[in-house]
Amino acid sequence: MHLRIPPPVIGLAGGAAIWFAAKAAPALIVSFPGRVIVAGVLVAIAVLIEGGGVWRFIRHKTTVNPLKPDRASSLVVTGVYRFSRNPMYLGLVCLLAAWGVYLGALIATLIVVAAVVWYLTEFQIKPEEAALEKRFGDPYHAYKQKVRRWL
Repeated sequence: MHLRIPPPVIGLAGGAAIWFAAKAAPALIVSFPGRVIVAGVLVAIAVLIEGGGVWRFIRHKTTVNPLKPDRASSLVVTGVYRFSRNPMYLGLVCLLAAWGVYLGALIATLIVVAAVVWYLTEFQIKPEEAALEKRFGDPYHAYKQKVRRWL
């Protein structure tokens, strides 16, 4: 795997980009009643999704290190993994969306979230999938056929 940037760093960079965009273009800030509540709900969803993914990995005693998918000791297909093959990345994207809603930087958030989803798909998820297919073979291929990459 040729990944050099850990996904949490990508998430932090995305969050910083949203913040800088909000500061650089205050005229584009969208303030609406309930904005903080919407952001809070998105954070709660992110924590449930991402936490559920981490919990399943810990429960199955397999690695949560996104840089070493070839070290996976078991194929996890239960819990949140029945709905998304990448709940930890989905949770990260939900956190970015929450941050952007909180700041009111909706246009920047859409752009940054789209860029992060693209980057994670191309440089993290696809290499992970190749490693997992090599490690688990047909069971992983069958899982890919049943469960979508993101949602």
